[in-house]
Order: sequence, then C-alpha cells, then structure tokens
Amino acid sequence: MTTTPAAPTPPPAPGSPLTVGFDLDLTLIDTRPGIKAAWQAFAAETGAEIDADLVVTRLGPPLEHEMAYWFPEEHVTEMVARYRALYPTYAIEPSHPMPGARDAIDAVREAGGRTIVVTAKNGPHAELHLTHLGITPDAVAGGLWAEGKAEALRAHGARVYVGDHVGDVRGAMTAGALSVAVATGPCAAEELKEAGADVVLPDLTDFRPWWEAYLA
Repeated sequence: MTTTPAAPTPPPAPGSPLTVGFDLDLTLIDTRPGIKAAWQAFAAETGAEIDADLVVTRLGPPLEHEMAYWFPEEHVTEMVARYRALYPTYAIEPSHPMPGARDAIDAVREAGGRTIVVTAKNGPHAELHLTHLGITPDAVAGGLWAEGKAEALRAHGARVYVGDHVGDVRGAMTAGALSVAVATGPCAAEELKEAGADVVLPDLTDFRPWWEAYLA
C-alpha cells in the first residue's frame, strides 16, 4: 500500500510556538527492560510460551499486533487487558531515558517551542513512564499508530515529528510535518531513509545540533 503524503500544513502564525512531536518507545524512553519484565510476568500468569526477548525487538506497532503472534484472534482483546493490568507493576521502574532524550526536550523549550508525545502506547501508561523519569512534554497523545499519529500532530500544529520507526515516518508525512528519524529502534537508518524520512540521526544526542541548525 502506497501512502501519499498530505500537503504541508501552513506555517504557524507569527509569535506562535513551534511544536515538535516525539514518539515514546525507543525514541524518548528505552522501555525494553520494563516491557520484557511485563511480558515475562504475563507469560507466567497465563501459562503461555512467549519469547519476551523477541517481543522487544519489534516495538512500535500497537500492543494488539504483538499479542496476535501469541494468542488466537478471539482472545487478543482479553489478553491485552490482562497484560495492561500488569504493566504498571513491572514495566515502569526498569525503563530509562534514551541518550539525549531530556536534552532534546530542553532544546525545543529553550527555543520557545512546545513538545508533545504521540505514541501507540496507551496514554495512561505513557504518562506513567514520563512522570517516573521526570520528562514533561506539554501534551501526550496515546493509542495512535503510523498514519493515525497525524491526527494528534495536526491537532497540536506539530511542524516536526521525531520517531524511530517507519510507522513514525508515515505519520509525519501524513500530517505534513518534517520527519526526523532516529536509528535507535527496530528500523535501520537506511530503512528509515527509504521510508521517506527527511532527516535521520543516529540518536537524540544529535538532535540539539540539528535543531539549532534547522532554526537558523
């Protein structure tokens, strides 16, 4: 399926803050240790044979996509609910910021901009992660994946969206936002470029220099 990018949104009104969106998992936060622990607890509770190491190599899409690898379709909704009930206990504490994450948020703020997190993770769990780590975006929009992320990006007037997955690139393109990709997730730099990313950075430690040049 070919995605046609939306026409670029008009520039912000004079004096309005430039808004930058960020993905959560493997963009701002390394949730792999916590998600692995949550899946291991979930597997122990359900008795299902689940390879938690494999699960954390393909983070990005909605939880329902991953759950469908391990359970029949008719049980996916129930199993998602059970997993999410365990998530706060096991997944929050072990997770930690990605390199450069806090500085990227600070860089946008120092320039008078706003930051939003747009993620496929459900909103309450995304907020738990951010609060635990003291990362404070101006807004959080959860439960949005790929092209669906354009809904929140447009609503907040985001001109830039930063993510680690080709789905994030598609979301930025659909919203008419600049796609800045970081090669810190399951998608290699070349794959992100081929998907249409405007900028590909090794990780968020390179965000501030890019951002300052972009503003200049």
